[in-house]
This record gives sequence, C-alpha cells and structure tokens, in this order.
Amino acid sequence: MKLVMTLLARDEADIVDEQIRFHLNAGVDFVIATDNLSEDGTTEILESYARDGQLHLIREDGEYLRQSEWITRMGRLAASDFGADWVIHGDADEFWWPRGESLKDVLTSIPGRYGVVRALLRHFVPRPDNGSSFADRMIVRMSASAPINDPRSLFRPNLKIIHRADRNVTVSIGAQRLIDSPLVPLRGWYPIEFFHFPVRSLEQCERKYAHQQTGPGQTPSPYYDRVRALIEEGRLGELYESLVVDDAALERGVEDGSLVIDTRLRVALHALREGKQPTFPRPSVVDEAAYAVDVAALGEADVVRLQRRLDTLEQRLLTMERRPSVRIEGKLRGAAKKLLGRNSPEPA
Repeated sequence: MKLVMTLLARDEADIVDEQIRFHLNAGVDFVIATDNLSEDGTTEILESYARDGQLHLIREDGEYLRQSEWITRMGRLAASDFGADWVIHGDADEFWWPRGESLKDVLTSIPGRYGVVRALLRHFVPRPDNGSSFADRMIVRMSASAPINDPRSLFRPNLKIIHRADRNVTVSIGAQRLIDSPLVPLRGWYPIEFFHFPVRSLEQCERKYAHQQTGPGQTPSPYYDRVRALIEEGRLGELYESLVVDDAALERGVEDGSLVIDTRLRVALHALREGKQPTFPRPSVVDEAAYAVDVAALGEADVVRLQRRLDTLEQRLLTMERRPSVRIEGKLRGAAKKLLGRNSPEPA
C-alpha cells in the first residue's frame, strides 16, 4: 500500500521540517506540497525534500488562498501520477497520529468497501514562549467538549477525511468531506487523530493571519470574522494573549477537565532528533474510554452546527418572504389560482 500526504504551506519554517519528517516516519511514503508565496525559508525546506525524492513541490503565487482547489489538484495528482492507494490532506501545522502501529497499519485494516475514514482533531494551545521549540512547550490540548458551543473559537472540535486515491476526487475547503464522491465513508470509527498547532508564537500568529486571505466576500468561519476585525483595529496581540495558557490557567483547566496534558508528539519528535524511530503504542482500555467520551462530544458539536445552519436558513427564508417582490409574487399566484378556479368547467 502507498500512502501519500498532500501539504499546504506558507511561511511555516518553524514547524514544516519536523512535520514532514514525522509523517515520513509514521507511514507516509511521499508528500505532494503546495507552497504559497513563502518568504521565511519554508520553500528551501520543501526543496530539500524534493531533491531527496520524497516530495513533489508545486508553487502558487496567488494572493488569495484557494484551499479546496489546491487540495483537490494534489489529491488527483496523488492518484494519477504518484500511485497512491490512500491520501491524507494535511497542513503544515498538523500531525496525524495513528491509534495503532502506524498510519499504514491503521488504513490497511479498513474494509475494502469503505473509501473514506475520518480523523479526530486535537487542538493544542499556545503556552508562554520561552524560546524552546513548539513541541517542547505546547503539550496542552483542549478537551473536545470545552469549546463545543462557541462558533468563534479557534478550538472547536472537528474532523478531517482520509480517502482512497481517486483521479476524479473533489475535496471541500478544510478537507472535511469529499464532494459528489462514490467513495463510501466509514462512520462511527475514528482510528486516527490529528494534532493541530495553529498558534505557536506572537510573531507566527501575526504572520499567519496576515496571510490568510480568501477571495472578496468569502468568509471561512465566524472565528475568522473576529480575527479580521481585530486586525483592522490593530489588536491582534490581544487575541494571541487571550489564547496563551499560563501555569495558573493550566492548573485550573486540568482540574475542571477543559485542558489535557498530552506529551505524545513531544516524545515522538525527541526520538526523531536522536535518530530513533518513533513508536505509536496501541491505546489502553482507559485511553479508549476517554477517547469514546471525546467522540461523543464531537457528535454533540455536529448537532450544534446543524441547528445553527438550520436557524440561518430559516432566517434567510423569512428575510426573502418579507421582500416586496416575493409578497407581490405570492399575491399574484393566489389571484391566478382563484381566477383559474372560477373559469374551470363545472363537473358533469
């Protein structure tokens, strides 16, 4: 089996080298990367892996992030040009962790009739910056239930997909689903987690949100609405400080269950730095029980999202119905029905 990872990156030099090295030692065979206007050394890191034959590099110079389009292109290339059997769609700040011996080990166990499996998101929070690497500092993650009802939170629980290779695949924004795909999803089992490190320092935070632009009139989420407003007001530093978890906040969060200390990635990266192969121990019964609680919280989050979407659609329909043109059209239709009724022949 060949496993290919696609990768989007822009100015991620503080993390992308360890991200690629980790996955090449966790079961990924090859990487297809799209670099969008990096200026901090990211391009040179990607080029070094390309020279070693482990990565295919695509350069994009567009001003706006066209995430779905670029991921879809890489996903199709994985199937058509690089012989992939399975495809993972990752970002530079994501580490995909198998709940088994390796990513390949987990995916090999998927029954043949299923073509899509979903991975559970783990958000790691920024800690006070003491100059050490992100993985050494950031060993604290949010529990799945903590930000469940806040659409403006960076740390809301979510899923991303892994799928069997398909030359005609179309991937949604955020790689959360496939569009019009014949591949059958496997539901109710999440054998892979992915660790997310979206904010790692103030400098990286400022760079990240300065770059994350979408086309005019497009908004990825309420969270990015909030970020844009803070940028316009020159208050992005306040956002970063509000996300940082200091020791006192960590103690409170562990006590109330909103924060979890998780050192798995730190241990794995330390092994790689020492020239050793990282290991992925199979979860214990206790681990599986805690994981089941997080999966249940994710189901609750899906219900919340669905209700919010229904509320939004209902409001849009009410707004449309209040428009004069819609009211006039409704009256005309009613009058036409009455007129047709009067002119209909009497039954014999």
